Amino acid sequence: MNAVKAGTRPPWVGFAAAVWIGICAGNSYCFPLYSHSLKSVLGFSQQQLTILGVANDFGENTGILPGIACNYFPPWAVLLVGVFSSFFGYGVLWLAITRTIVNLPYWILWIALVLAANSSAWLGTAVIVTNLRNFPLSRGTVAGLLKGYIALSAAVFTEVCTMLLNGSASAIVLVFTIGIPVICLSLMYYVRPCTPAFEADPSENGHFLFTQGSSLILAIFLLTTTMLKGTLNISNTISYTFIAIMVVFLLAPLAIPIKMTLFPARKKLIRPPGSSDSLVLGEGDSKTDPLLTLSSSAANLTSFNDSDDVSDVDMLLAVGEGAVKMKKRRPRRGEDFSFREAMVKADFWLLWTAYFLGVGSGVTVLNNLAQIGASLGVDDTNTLLSLFSFCNFLGRLGGGAVSEYFVRLNAIPRTFWTMATQVIMVLTYLLYASALNGTLYAATALLGTCYGVQIAIMISTSSELFGLKNFGLIFNFMQLGNPLGALLFSGMLAGYIYDTEEARQGGTTCMGPACFRFTFLVLACVCGLGTILSLILTIRIRPVYQMLYAGGSFRLPQSSSH
Repeated sequence: MNAVKAGTRPPWVGFAAAVWIGICAGNSYCFPLYSHSLKSVLGFSQQQLTILGVANDFGENTGILPGIACNYFPPWAVLLVGVFSSFFGYGVLWLAITRTIVNLPYWILWIALVLAANSSAWLGTAVIVTNLRNFPLSRGTVAGLLKGYIALSAAVFTEVCTMLLNGSASAIVLVFTIGIPVICLSLMYYVRPCTPAFEADPSENGHFLFTQGSSLILAIFLLTTTMLKGTLNISNTISYTFIAIMVVFLLAPLAIPIKMTLFPARKKLIRPPGSSDSLVLGEGDSKTDPLLTLSSSAANLTSFNDSDDVSDVDMLLAVGEGAVKMKKRRPRRGEDFSFREAMVKADFWLLWTAYFLGVGSGVTVLNNLAQIGASLGVDDTNTLLSLFSFCNFLGRLGGGAVSEYFVRLNAIPRTFWTMATQVIMVLTYLLYASALNGTLYAATALLGTCYGVQIAIMISTSSELFGLKNFGLIFNFMQLGNPLGALLFSGMLAGYIYDTEEARQGGTTCMGPACFRFTFLVLACVCGLGTILSLILTIRIRPVYQMLYAGGSFRLPQSSSH
């Protein structure tokens, strides 16, 4: 089904490029950086603004077309669509915010924001699908890292906005309009399929640990410098120095392919699944032995062979000549599903609903974070966004790494951590509703962490239950829970309650805990339901994980080998 053949070179150059494109793919998380300008310059109400937030979430998570495109077109083609989407979508928003064009209809701005945020879906899908296929034995780690960098995008752009652009909303939208396309066009060549390893490589674990460490240091650096900028008068020279250090940290993953080039590893034995012979392959081999594919394909046919006297190769030839007909069977969990086959599974809808309730409620807070902070007397809401972004990153990175560790140790399903974080989210929403002094930042940190964990878990779980063949389409359908949650909980609930309370107060800005208290209580109930569904799903799929991770390492199903 894939239209692009994989190359045999190591995938680390593409991974390093994916980090930068991942930062660009997180542009939709930066809505709070310019939402206040949309409201003040264009004179929108809070409910109108939250509906624009829904447009942002809808565009970000509508990835059905990118998911399908990943199976038919090379990654650069998918990335190119994201480039055009970012340029034209944010370009219209920039024209509106700067009043270059006045009196743009509200529906045009809504469509422009959908188009702008949809660039995230195209860019993110291209790098995540390509890299999960390039590293099929480290899905949790790769998903956590790439989604972690995407989450850091808000902190990176907040750093750029505060250090270089003096908080200008129009300037940061211009960066999205021009800067994102330039970066992606420069790096899209390097994001491409590579031949995946069939056995665990100890050096690969070391490379991932290095990348996790450098990304964690980057996240701490971004949070610290953003807070310093908000409390101290930092000179332009120091600001430029901070930006330079940030760029160095973002370049850190490039050290891995450089190290592999300067100190190449020795050739090693790679044993494909189902093969009886080992092949000696080096990292620089440019040809693929046809027996490698033959042996793997033959292994898939052994279940149809009732005679031990017939060899796998003879059986394969017999099937090709029509002498033997293969019986079709539905895939088992852990193998490659088509989208239709996945949709009739109860596990699919349990995972989708749990994600919808958890992340859909979390994005409600994210979309209204600036207004939540302002209603409780916070002057610099950019610090809140940076804190959420940092903890969102920690959740994604930690969700991938921690779930990877425990699934290999005791075959604990990754959705166990979805359940655990939703319990914490219930408590967090109650903490928000209480509006106790000093709890706003703690609640934001907890929510950001739990939000990030659930995103990383959903990606890894959907790839393990339903395979990688149609992974782009399946996981993007899962992500529709995000904009639907935003529409229901943010647009119809939070925005309406805020405007009602603002009208009751008779001011231009709603102030006090009553602006969002009822919203938080509803979100707590929503996550309580999500906790129950996550528990049911975890119990259902425990046998699947015991099969996939028997012996403490991931066993790539035959039908999933690429």
